[in-house]
Amino acid sequence: MDRVLLIEASATRRRALASLLAQRGFEITPMAGYGDGSSVLAGIDRTHFKAVIASWPDYSDHRAEEAFALLRSREWSELPVLVMADSTEAGAVNWLMKRQATALLLWSDYSDAPDALTKLLRPNKPQDGDAAAVATDQLRVLFVDDSPTVRIAFKRLLTAEGYHVQLANSAEEGLETSLAQEFDIAIVDYFMPGANGAVLVKQLREDPRTSHILAAIITGTYSDRVITESLSAGAVECMFKSEARELFLARVRSLSRMVLDRKAIDNERRRLQGILSSVGEGVFGVDSQGRIQFINPAALDILGYGGDADLVGQSAAARFHYAFEDGTRIPPQACFLSQTYRNGTALTGWQTVFWHESGRPVPIECTVYPLDIEGRREGSVVAFRDVSRRRQLEEELRWAANHDALTKLDNRASFEQQLQQELARLKRSDQSSVLLFVDLDRFKYINDTLGHAAGDQLLVEVSHRLRKRLRVSDTLARMGGDEYALILRNAHQDPALLAEEFRRALTAQLFSFGDSHYRITASIGAAVLDRQVHSLSEAMANADIACHIAKNKGRNQVHVYSRDSDQRASMDIELNWSARIEEALRDDLFALHFQPVLQLSQINLEELPEADGELWMRHLASPRPRRVYYEVLLRMRTASGDLVAPDAFLPTAERYNMMLDIDRWVIHAALRELREHQARHPQHPMGVSINLSAQSLGANGIGRYVMDKLVEFNIDPNLVTFEITETKAVTNLEAARELITQLRGLGCRFALDDFGCGFSSFTHLKHLDVDFLKIDGSFIQGLLEDPVDRAVIAAINNIAHSVGKRTVAEYVDRPDVLAALQACGVDFVQGYYIGRPVADLAAASLQARAMAERPAPLVAGG
Repeated sequence: MDRVLLIEASATRRRALASLLAQRGFEITPMAGYGDGSSVLAGIDRTHFKAVIASWPDYSDHRAEEAFALLRSREWSELPVLVMADSTEAGAVNWLMKRQATALLLWSDYSDAPDALTKLLRPNKPQDGDAAAVATDQLRVLFVDDSPTVRIAFKRLLTAEGYHVQLANSAEEGLETSLAQEFDIAIVDYFMPGANGAVLVKQLREDPRTSHILAAIITGTYSDRVITESLSAGAVECMFKSEARELFLARVRSLSRMVLDRKAIDNERRRLQGILSSVGEGVFGVDSQGRIQFINPAALDILGYGGDADLVGQSAAARFHYAFEDGTRIPPQACFLSQTYRNGTALTGWQTVFWHESGRPVPIECTVYPLDIEGRREGSVVAFRDVSRRRQLEEELRWAANHDALTKLDNRASFEQQLQQELARLKRSDQSSVLLFVDLDRFKYINDTLGHAAGDQLLVEVSHRLRKRLRVSDTLARMGGDEYALILRNAHQDPALLAEEFRRALTAQLFSFGDSHYRITASIGAAVLDRQVHSLSEAMANADIACHIAKNKGRNQVHVYSRDSDQRASMDIELNWSARIEEALRDDLFALHFQPVLQLSQINLEELPEADGELWMRHLASPRPRRVYYEVLLRMRTASGDLVAPDAFLPTAERYNMMLDIDRWVIHAALRELREHQARHPQHPMGVSINLSAQSLGANGIGRYVMDKLVEFNIDPNLVTFEITETKAVTNLEAARELITQLRGLGCRFALDDFGCGFSSFTHLKHLDVDFLKIDGSFIQGLLEDPVDRAVIAAINNIAHSVGKRTVAEYVDRPDVLAALQACGVDFVQGYYIGRPVADLAAASLQARAMAERPAPLVAGG
């Protein structure tokens, strides 16, 4: 059985790989750190292990560097090494190229590790090569001596060793020959008629055309004066004609190694210079005092300089990061980047300004990498990029995230948020509102006949006509394509009459485009909103069904949804959703949103902001790194790029047994995003909570799928929580218990969602070994008004804590709810007041950084 040393910091990957290799007959000795691996290798015989598997580090780690240096040492150079990496990173590939018996395997292909290791252990034997061929045939030697006999003898000796030799009989001829041809080494007799050898050596050193030639003096007699003069002139070696041939050749070989080493260094320098010049981002290097050592063309272009001669040797702070964006000078001792250079610390994603040569500020984002060479700090390398355009786009994107670009109306996402708020308001009152869905009847015909310009003009004109009918309290949005939606708050008229008024407003005038004139007609569906409407999806489905019925009645009609008579139309709509779900899975049209979850103990209740989401921004902007938590939410993209809430399509997915495929998509996408977040913000660990459907609870292979994805993306299982709803877990109780046991064994955690909505909720705690209880939102929404809800929340929390579980309160939409939840002892909070779902975590982090200078404290302790 082959004994293999496995060095991998990730417990997830280490456990998975060790298990896989053990099944193929390998005996694995796992090590969690590079330092431990080095210690083991240093203390054993070379034959103890047949191979080593080591993970290439994601970032600079001196222990990793020591471990890989040890594996490249002479003692361990023949030991097979399999390097595991997340990508074909240049450092890993470069290390492989310099070592025999080495292979690289990506973590995404970790199941191929047994085969890769077997090939390393039993390779095809290479052909014997000539190890002694030290490339001397590539070296050219100039031998200068006034004696023909000496010249011929030494030429014969050097030629036999493989050198290309050219002769000269005087210092003058030697200089002339060296200028006419390329040479690597010059061996010059000291005593010659005319100028002596030291003069030629000095001439070779001082002429830029020949300064690269390594020169040695050869003489027939020992003389301190000759040796001193020769070395002062630039000779690197003094030889004697009388010494043994083997000693002379040994000296020449030493010179040859110096030449070859210098050529290798020059080649590497040219290669690195080529790489540096081709990099699209600005890059410059500084010493610990901040003096520029090198700078690439991209950096010169961003800063407006014509060549590196303008900057090399100059202070980076004095030349281009000497002031804040408003022009205020930064005192040298207060310059943050200069402090980073001096301290040799790393810096990631730092946003500041560099100053263009013309005197204008350039917003940049930079990363500083400490430069360590053989354990010595040699300065820092700074990579930066101009973010002027990005900064301009950020504001535009914030507006675009909630508006339709063509009509300037609210978009679907913004409309759904407002509809959710309206439903929450109506639950606390006896009032009612009306939801209208408007679908233009002849839009496709006009768009296809007259072209997209006509179609766009029609959409804008429809927007104007609908807007004229609105009250200040109403909301109008373009939902996508030729569909609009309206919320008519506190509407006291008959919904059918209201819908008819909007229909008439659209048809009152012809639409004109050029010489063409068309009558605008629309099908309008209406649905009443009151405390009996339980969810956003129910409200939108009702209006959608009513709109379909209006269209099916002959178009240019209105219809008010009736629960008793419109169920058949609902079935037809579900068939349409089924096809759209299949298309979304096939064409990757799903998208993830992330809603933050905050630990209640980290909130300072004395300084609560009014605005939704600002609490979360403060949390992200905190200077103390803390884990951030998000619940992963699913959206569907339409063909026009709009987003559809899950309540609209998940009921159909459940009825058509499509949830397992959707859950797999979500798991893959969520863990990939988690991996990308870790790469962007290693100092801010992130946890995600992923919802699992009832179909996935009972499906074979879902546990193995999760494990494979944890390994592929190198995710710590402790960062992943799976949510299962109480009602669905109970209907699949045995399957839920098996899955919980399997995934908790890996380190994942579980939450029981909607807890408390059933009569037997507390008995389920005996059978479901979960870590969190998410209290049903209906209790949270009534917390401040209903003492019974408060008592239920307190009871759930007390029982959860007594059995070692923590609680999460959802639907936190007001600041005054937090104090009540704290009084009940709740651990975590989630809702629109804490933070709305976001699609772009990177943008959220940028926004939080912009708040970092605000003095408002968030942390109460811990």
